[in-house]
Parts: sequence; C-alpha cells; structure tokens
Amino acid sequence: QVQLVESGGGLVQAGGSLRLSCTASGRTFSNYNMGWFRQAPGQEREFVAAVKWSGASTSYADSVKGRFTISRDNAKNTAYLQMNSLKPEDTAVYYCAAQLRSKNWGSLEYDYWGQGTQVTVSS
Repeated sequence: QVQLVESGGGLVQAGGSLRLSCTASGRTFSNYNMGWFRQAPGQEREFVAAVKWSGASTSYADSVKGRFTISRDNAKNTAYLQMNSLKPEDTAVYYCAAQLRSKNWGSLEYDYWGQGTQVTVSS
C-alpha cells in the first residue's frame, strides 16, 4: 500500500501562484510514476500532469501547459505541482496519485490516490 497526503491548497486571487505537495509513504517512492488530477464541482475528474518515476519525463493537460510544472524529489518521497498564473477555472479539488512504473507511460490508470486538497481561485 502507498499512502499519499496532499498539502498546499488554499484560496488565491487570479494570476497568483500555489505549490501543491504530495508526500508518499509505505512503499519505495521511485517505483511509481506520479500524477495530479483535479475535479471541479459537477464535473468529472480530469488529468492535470504526470512525472515519470525517474523525473526524466513529464506530461501536461493542454489547459495547464506553460502555467503548471510538475516535479518530484525521490529523496523526500514528495511530488510537487507548481501552479502559476492561476485562473478561476482552475478551481477544483486536486488529487495526487501513484502509478506503478511498469505501466505504460501516459496511461491514466493509477493505483493509489490521496484525499485531495482544495484550490480556489477568485476573480
């Protein structure tokens, strides 16, 4: 089992920045690709970004490219999502997720999920 705990959410004005963190425990962190997803009220959960187990590759949804940056620190068992130039439409609960690195890079099938952290962007 992998336990994931997100932090760093909050209320920010449009144009502002936030950095989300996701700390993992329970298994070897570097065995997992890490992803961020979000779910706005009344909408389905959507992919935001992913980083490969080694940190060598990243992937982003078109809606956040150029504004968000995903990274990881395997020594700290932590993944990050730096969010800049935030927009009201970025308002959602953000979830981090872990995916066994044996799965195909780009797959949206994740094995473990955190509880989520609320991000609210005011206009």
